[in-house]
Amino acid sequence: MMNAVVLDAPGPVDHLHLRRLPVPEPGPGHVRIKVEAFGLNRSELHTRLGLAEGVTFPRVLGIEATGTVDADPDGRLPRGTQVAAMMGGMGRTYDGGYAEYTVVPRSQVIPFRSDLPWEILGAIPETLQTAYGSLTTGLGLRPGQTLLIRGGTSALGLATTGLAKQLGATVLATTRSPSRLDALAAHGVDHPLVDDGSIADQVRKILPEGVHAALELVGTPTLPDTLAATRVHGTVCFAGMLSNQWTVPDFYPIGYLPNGVRLTGYGGEAADLPAEVLQGHLDRIANGDITTGPVHVYALDEIRTAHDDLEQGRKVGKLVVRTAS
Repeated sequence: MMNAVVLDAPGPVDHLHLRRLPVPEPGPGHVRIKVEAFGLNRSELHTRLGLAEGVTFPRVLGIEATGTVDADPDGRLPRGTQVAAMMGGMGRTYDGGYAEYTVVPRSQVIPFRSDLPWEILGAIPETLQTAYGSLTTGLGLRPGQTLLIRGGTSALGLATTGLAKQLGATVLATTRSPSRLDALAAHGVDHPLVDDGSIADQVRKILPEGVHAALELVGTPTLPDTLAATRVHGTVCFAGMLSNQWTVPDFYPIGYLPNGVRLTGYGGEAADLPAEVLQGHLDRIANGDITTGPVHVYALDEIRTAHDDLEQGRKVGKLVVRTAS
């Protein structure tokens, strides 16, 4: 038997229940992972609130997990191999990472080697995958360009800042709270901005032509203003929904999009994060070349507190659950 967090039906945090369940058995093409840590994501909040489609209940949540291989019926991955797993229906169409053990398709597993603490390792995989994919596939950001991150104090915003600075970009990033401007600056943001819902004028005071690229992490309420902060032939990538709003009613492209500004989207899978990118990122953290940003650690039986902190936006950085002390 194992401990797992089960959501019986959408609702408030008290719908999350810590229960004893049988340890799942992997079939061919699948791997059982002994979960050491998992990061919390907005996707799981959307599922708990009933905003996600295609979810069946009861369900063990969690679109990612980090730990070691416990069983591989096909013998492809030795027991004890450090791995990260993410996406592909985890925590939605089948049980995910909010548990001491999880079974996932091998195609969603990325091996790595690291001596970093599990709470740090648990903070990285899905956030890195989205940040890396947004900058490469979504934006095609190049050295020397300017990047606006709308929602800069989120874990994804901080991770994207780190990758963009490593690339040689100039970063502007937003926060709704003036008290968090110093946190953005400490993480390498060149121009921290207070977001009152309209920041295009602030951006253009710094860069009159607008930014080369913008990453929209707040959602559709701020998307028009983010587009307005972007220069002609610049690109905005929609990759997050901190506002829990992701659709544009009655979308009319000619009236919605500024002339010459491109709008893309990004939502990746495990296959979109190359193993060498994950390994290189972990090695740079271990060497002190980059940081993960703040990481807030909870025990498995503190999942309701963690989810409430996620929903209320109380923390700057990544929230991680450590399954064992």
